Amino acid sequence: MRVFWTIGLLSIASYWGLTLTQQAAPAQPKAIKLFNGRDLTGWKAYLADPNVKMEDVWRVENGILICKGEPLGYIYTEKDYKNYILKLEWRWAPDKKPGNSGVLLRVHGEHKIWPRSVEAQLMHMNSGDFWLIDGAPLITDPEYIDKNAERHRWRKKTTEKPAPEWNQYEIIVQGDKITLKVNGEVVNEGSGAEVIGGKIALQSEGGEIHFRNIELIPLE
Repeated sequence: MRVFWTIGLLSIASYWGLTLTQQAAPAQPKAIKLFNGRDLTGWKAYLADPNVKMEDVWRVENGILICKGEPLGYIYTEKDYKNYILKLEWRWAPDKKPGNSGVLLRVHGEHKIWPRSVEAQLMHMNSGDFWLIDGAPLITDPEYIDKNAERHRWRKKTTEKPAPEWNQYEIIVQGDKITLKVNGEVVNEGSGAEVIGGKIALQSEGGEIHFRNIELIPLE
């Protein structure tokens, strides 16, 4: 009897211990959809030609955000973000020549071509490179610093799919560290970035590019 009673108590304790542990576990932050798949709610634009409207460059079709690629400029989030995991998918327009674009991180200061930020490169077959814009700092592996342009930091490998296949970017911005993953693999990382809230921007920089499934997970 005592044996069964002891086992019963242990089972109850084990059950409640598990339940309490589950209840005490911190809730995972929910992903924020930066692009709703219908329109450009939550975004603003800066274009080199002030006479061109955002909708002349950016449009939404069948849940896909399409950037014409010209004139030069970018759309940016209305809100500032400091620490986060940003996920998005992109492809180059079918039946058109691939071009250039990028994801600008922690954009702050004056809007111009191009604003102070760290760029996660999207140029065709160069995704995963860093570009440090307008003096933005970032320390990376010295072996991968472009000797012809010090603010350009090469990726360590290429995991990009050929155009016009869809690719996925996962960009982790936490504290002074930035990590770039292309199609699930780490291709570049750096530290010493400015720890400051800023906009997230998508470039119009030549060549029609498509985006979808743009979401952000806030990090403490």
